[in-house]
Amino acid sequence: MWSTESVFYQIYPLGFCGAPKENDGVLVPRIRKVIEWIPHLKRLHADAVYFSPVFESDRHGYDTRDYTKIDCRLGSNADFAEVCKALKENGIHVVLDGVFNHVGRGFWAFQDVLQKREQSQYKDWFYIHFDGNSNYNDGFWYEGWEGHFELVKLNLDNPQVTDYLFSCIKAWIEEFQIDGLRLDVAYCLNPNFMRKLRAFCDSVKPDFFLLGEILFGDYKRIVNPEMLHSCTNYECYKGLYSSFNDLNLFEINYALNRQFGKESHAIYKGEHLLSFADNHDVTRVASILKEKRHLPPLYCLLFGMPGIPCIYYGSEWGILGEKGHGSDDALRPELASPEWNELTDAIASFAEIHKSHKALTHGDYKSIVLTNRQLVFEREFEGERIWIGLNAEDKAYHAHFNGADAGTATDLLRGEQVALSGGYQMPPFGYFIWKLS
Repeated sequence: MWSTESVFYQIYPLGFCGAPKENDGVLVPRIRKVIEWIPHLKRLHADAVYFSPVFESDRHGYDTRDYTKIDCRLGSNADFAEVCKALKENGIHVVLDGVFNHVGRGFWAFQDVLQKREQSQYKDWFYIHFDGNSNYNDGFWYEGWEGHFELVKLNLDNPQVTDYLFSCIKAWIEEFQIDGLRLDVAYCLNPNFMRKLRAFCDSVKPDFFLLGEILFGDYKRIVNPEMLHSCTNYECYKGLYSSFNDLNLFEINYALNRQFGKESHAIYKGEHLLSFADNHDVTRVASILKEKRHLPPLYCLLFGMPGIPCIYYGSEWGILGEKGHGSDDALRPELASPEWNELTDAIASFAEIHKSHKALTHGDYKSIVLTNRQLVFEREFEGERIWIGLNAEDKAYHAHFNGADAGTATDLLRGEQVALSGGYQMPPFGYFIWKLS
């Protein structure tokens, strides 16, 4: 599938475009701003854009009002179709957020229930009890998402609901030429719904990519041939930053070896999970790292380890943003124009190398050198061997490769030949990507 060899770029459109926090009903074609960023995406070697919610919503996008209409704060369906057309013409795939577990209180079918109560033909689209009351004093109780009653849970066991949602997805494929969906809170979704969704999408567009948001547990309960192709790798997300903050690279090595190692007990061998350093729900990596000089080696690790790497808009040049109490606004800022610095240069190089070598998109994982503060690991596929190395320490480290069956290598970042027989002096906060001869 196309996704396995891609580099993703995530945009949270309502924040990125500077839309009002509340839906003001005023149509402004802010989403066209994405077209101006296409040269930046291509320079980064990103070839897939994942858009957080774009459809009409009450406030933040995950409280959908209408799955058939682009949020007026972003523009019209025609505006978004032009954006998708421009991306596709530049070889960039489009993945949308599929928010199917719940809707906003402004969703048209829920509004019908509020008006007609038991007489509403849509009352069974939700989990409603008319002998109770809600936090909003509606005169009936309904199930919300994890205690958030502004998010009304959909009844995905109801065929009318699934038929409606599938008709919307088909329309998105036809109107916007999208290539996949990221399923919000996939860990909450009915497994039968995900099976039906996979079968439906396969029938409409065979290479349609389905990615699930999952925070914990066994990823294979949603990632398998009958359900989703991939999911968010939160285990390694946490290991990325905490391994550097704690100067304990054993943590991320343990996670990667457990998931993708050469041993038969590696639990996700052959899977292509989404790897990320941050996203719209978590503190920016530049804010969470104690030592900012760890940013380049962290991203080298992100693009070198197994998985589909994803960059969150603005993080490629190291913007800050801390998750607040009850607000994610700082994580989802408006950005006037893309910036470029040494970190962006490094990430663009990592992305180009990642996409150019099958060992980095399909290879397994094996550690070669491991200390608390240094890590060298190998990715191998069909005879191609790539080594990724990083030094989290503020002083040089001499790495030895005894017994690693390595003589010389090409430094893919610098274009130099490296002799490995005497080991290698890793500079402070250094990193490398080598192709072994």
